Formats: sequence, C-alpha cells, structure tokens
Amino acid sequence: MNALVYNGPNAGVSLTTRPKPTASAATDAVVKVTHSTICGTDLHIIKGDVPTCAPGTILGHEGVGVIESTGAGVSAFKPGDPVLISCISACGACAYCRRGMPSHCASGGWILGNSIDGTQAEYVRIPFAENSLYKIPPGVEPATMVMLSDILPTGFECGVLNGKVEPGASVVVVGAGPVGLAALLTAQLYSPGILIVIDPDENRLAVARAFGAEFTGTPGQAEELVREVTEGKGCDTVIEAVGIPATFTQCQELVAPGGVIANVGVHGVKADLHLEKLWDRNVSITTRLVDAVTTPMLLKLLAAKKLPADKLITHTFPFKDMEKAYGTFQAAAENKALKVIIDM
Repeated sequence: MNALVYNGPNAGVSLTTRPKPTASAATDAVVKVTHSTICGTDLHIIKGDVPTCAPGTILGHEGVGVIESTGAGVSAFKPGDPVLISCISACGACAYCRRGMPSHCASGGWILGNSIDGTQAEYVRIPFAENSLYKIPPGVEPATMVMLSDILPTGFECGVLNGKVEPGASVVVVGAGPVGLAALLTAQLYSPGILIVIDPDENRLAVARAFGAEFTGTPGQAEELVREVTEGKGCDTVIEAVGIPATFTQCQELVAPGGVIANVGVHGVKADLHLEKLWDRNVSITTRLVDAVTTPMLLKLLAAKKLPADKLITHTFPFKDMEKAYGTFQAAAENKALKVIIDM
C-alpha cells in the first residue's frame, strides 16, 4: 500500500510503499482509509518535538474509512461498515480508561501516527477497535466527519471543559488555527457572555468572526482589547491553542482573578510561569491530552447539523499529492489554510 512516512526531525516526510497491515490481535480492525488530514501535531513531530515518534513511522491520527477486516474478538463492526477513527485508542479496561482518561491508556492512548503506524496511508490497523471506532450515521459527509477524529473533541475537552466555560462567562481563545476555532465553536454550547479570539493572521480572525467571535485582535492588541471589553478584569477562561512560549506568557496576562488558563497547544520547549504575578490571583492552569470521551455527543451534534464542522475545511488534495498538502499546511497563513482533507 501507499503511505506517508516520517523521515526524522527536520527531515520532512515522503510517500513510499509499505506492507498492508493485518489484524495482529483479536481486538484489532483494519480500516481502508477514505479520507485523512494533517494535524498541527504532525508538524510538531516533523520538528522533533515528539520523541516517541520514530523515523519510519506512518503519520496521521485522524480519518474515516471502511472496515476491511476484524479480529476474532470484534463483534460491533463488520467488513464494509463506514467508521470514524478516533485519535485515541482505548483498551477500556485499564485504570486510566476506567477513570475516563483513555489518553493515558496503559496500552493505547495517542499511539496512531506516534508509536504505531497511523492514518496517512491506504490502510491502517486500529487497536481496541470497539472502543476506538465509531459508526458513521447515514447522510453525514465523510470528509466532515474527519473533524471529529481530533480537533473538535480536543478544542471541546482541553479548552472548553477544562477551561470551565459557563453561561455568561468571558472567554478568550489565543490562536485561531483549527483547534482554536474548534474551541470557539464548542464554547458556544455554553452561552458565554463574551467571546474573544486572538491571532496574528487577519484571515483567521475573519473566520473567527464568522464562527461567532464577538471581538478579535492581534497579539499586540490582545491585552488592551481584553481590558476594554471586560472592564479591566480579564477573562474567566483563557484558552491557549498555539503551543509556543509567547502565547502561554500572554495568556497569563489575560486571565481574570479566579479564572482558568486551559492549555491546548503542544509545547516543544519550556515556557515561563510567572508566579510572581499569579500567586495571589486564585488562577487555575489546566493541561490535557484529548480523551475523545465526548465524541459520541459531538457526533450527534454534527449529524443534527448543530456544528458547522465543514467550514473548517479549506483545501482538498488527492493522496498522491500528500507532500504538497504538507507544504500547504506548513504555510497555512500564506495559503489561508485551516484543515486540509486528503482524499484517498
């Protein structure tokens, strides 16, 4: 089969041929991938920020497809079923899975496109298939379903839920990439009183306004804007959706007393925590890897057309142009790119 392989830190990616996977455990399924995408985390891998991903790994942890074959222990799916692939593989039995934290599953978690081969290939092996796949309801566009593999549950769980967004609250999302926009969309499920989005790219700010942001600004305008619209208090929820030291530092300037900084971004280098400013402000800082436990709920919202996930898709590429797709996504601001769909 054809597959997109990670060549090592700062060595890029390349299309190559690899053996078609088979079910190696009774709980496995093999999925013929029909649509995949590229995540910002894939770019972090290419930069060397994720040492658990070894050179030669097939990248990708998002996608939809059709069941090709199953292990003997899989009864919920059969060949031919259209399925959504979750970015998190969950055994369902370990202590972390029982606590609702499958991101730290003792034998799963975020392994696709990280410690095992992922979804940027014609076929992918999915461990713990019954806990890691979801049937696609009739009438839902498969390409749109890819948004439920990772970015929508990530924005919702790591940003909105960890950030304790409440009705009437003030919320600022720092970073209007796909995950930041997913946080913006799902925050509105809780009717916040003020929604602000910060990003240096005017195109992304325009998208944020179309998605429901009441106020937008660049990083240079952020602190003054937040002070102005919150009467000097700061925001109850500050969602960091970039993953660089500068944005984490700015989030500390934007949070209100008693507020929450919800980190969503993938950080590859250290970031400063300014306790000399925060020690007396009753502030909470949360971190999280998506658990994807909200996927069934988000799937219902998407099927009911309550989440405009399709608007996150800006580019579509055939699989043979995968390397070009990476180039487009790496230069997202220049290409006005949000999510790129790979049509297999």
